[in-house]
Amino acid sequence: QVQLMESGGGSVEAGGSLRLSCIASGNTADITCMAWFRQAPGKNREGVAARWFGGGAPYYLYSVMGRFTISEDNGDYSRDLQMNNLKPEDTGTYYCAASRTICGFGTPSAYDYWGQGIRVTVSS
Repeated sequence: QVQLMESGGGSVEAGGSLRLSCIASGNTADITCMAWFRQAPGKNREGVAARWFGGGAPYYLYSVMGRFTISEDNGDYSRDLQMNNLKPEDTGTYYCAASRTICGFGTPSAYDYWGQGIRVTVSS
């Protein structure tokens, strides 16, 4: 089994920055991709950023491109999400996810492991 531990998040005013961290533990050897998803109240969960381990360009939700950055490989199974120039519409619960087979946002149900979620609130 794999456990995902998320940290960071919180409340910030519009234009501010936050950094989310996620590290995987347990049977991590078969993880090929980690991603961040978010869910706002009353809305569906959506993919925000994802990146393969071992190379390849990252995936970003169009509305966060140029503002959010998902971290590169650093020797462990972790992925940080640096969020700059935050907007009120970025408010939601953010989830870290890990997959053994896929990457990107096409099939969220294909992600094998999920974190508990961490709250991000951006006030105007």
